[in-house]
Amino acid sequence: MKKIFVLDTNVILHNPNSLISFGDNVVLLPIQVLEELDRFKRNHDERGRNARIAIRMLDGFRKKGGPGEGFALDNGGLLKIALGEVSESIIKTGLSKSVVDNKILLAANTWKEKGENVIFVSKDINARIKADALGITSVDFEKQKVDFERLYSGWHTVEVEEGVIDRFYKEKETKLKDEPFFPNEFAFLVDKANPKHTAIARFKEEFGILMPQIFNKSHVMSIKPRNKEQAMAVELLLNDDINLVTLVGSAGTGKTLLAIAAGLQKIVRDKSYGGLLISRPVMPLGKDIGYLPGTKEEKLESWMGPIFDNLEYVFHAEKKEKEIKGKTRTQIEKYIRDEIIVLEAMTFMRGRSIPDSFIIIDEAQNLTPHEVKTVVSRAGSNTKMVLTGDPYQIDNPYLDSSSNGLTYCVEKMKGQKMFGHMTLTKSERSNLASLAAELL
Repeated sequence: MKKIFVLDTNVILHNPNSLISFGDNVVLLPIQVLEELDRFKRNHDERGRNARIAIRMLDGFRKKGGPGEGFALDNGGLLKIALGEVSESIIKTGLSKSVVDNKILLAANTWKEKGENVIFVSKDINARIKADALGITSVDFEKQKVDFERLYSGWHTVEVEEGVIDRFYKEKETKLKDEPFFPNEFAFLVDKANPKHTAIARFKEEFGILMPQIFNKSHVMSIKPRNKEQAMAVELLLNDDINLVTLVGSAGTGKTLLAIAAGLQKIVRDKSYGGLLISRPVMPLGKDIGYLPGTKEEKLESWMGPIFDNLEYVFHAEKKEKEIKGKTRTQIEKYIRDEIIVLEAMTFMRGRSIPDSFIIIDEAQNLTPHEVKTVVSRAGSNTKMVLTGDPYQIDNPYLDSSSNGLTYCVEKMKGQKMFGHMTLTKSERSNLASLAAELL
């Protein structure tokens, strides 16, 4: 018996390829879904784009079936449009028939009452709960989900025999048999005889060896790594051979601060890139900065507060160590005025090719997998991309720790030699911040 998958609108707006993602089963679209796609197609954001793609796909499917018969799909499945049939028994549920989401559920319920094996697919948790109440099997759209609990961390601990670490420091390399590593993954070597005798090594895939950190004693714009995870992150951020870096961690772990400090270091001191471009998604997702008051610069400043906080911290540390005079804020404004630092809205990055830049995308956990693909593909010649975020703090109602673009990027890119990842777990902001992150 074939399954009938009833798709909620948000699934298609999240990924239009969901229409062809259910094998040789039946995909059922209630007529209300088409009406909602028609409404969203006018939007100049990710959802509008996906609505337009889905509508074009549906138009292409029409050529493969007659009116009212459904559309044959290349994977052997069938796509049908369901009109607003509502069984009389649904009146007893108390669901309002004026709510669009309820009408979609009612269509699924009608087919269930016909004895069909119906599965309701939605990214809306509340809609799935209502489906369960109606006795309809309900699931999230899983195609682009990863197992967050087993997400690649970027490093792991390896116990080694006595003398291995000493030879590693002397020879500047080592090989570990039967110990698998991804490119640019770190090994925290621990001496079995003396657990306090340790070393940090990075896997160099080209030679199949573990090599010492190149930047292990480096300050980054007067910012010093405070733990081994931060030291590993700095190694990835300062290495020009690694073009894409992802930093995942909770509040206070230093991911954004280290990324900004490394970007400034590579631009101001090392002259490796022409400028630092920093962006973050405008929340709620999909909104342009146009709804904010003021000029573009004033609009950006109103939602780039955390970025300015980190910039001030970096410049304050630099000012203190180098005995630089002048106000920190004045220095930041000069860098922005001279376009050494560029703050940009995500919507302005679409369609661009950005060369010779160190690009930081903060709060990347609020991006969909397709949005991350769009952003990373903006990288031009001699450009480095850094994505930072906390998968436990997601503002997009249709994303979670397993389905957001940041974790999806980590999972898909972990085997590439131009990619590096680090999961930061220890909060270094303050004792209070660490306690809050752990207990609250």
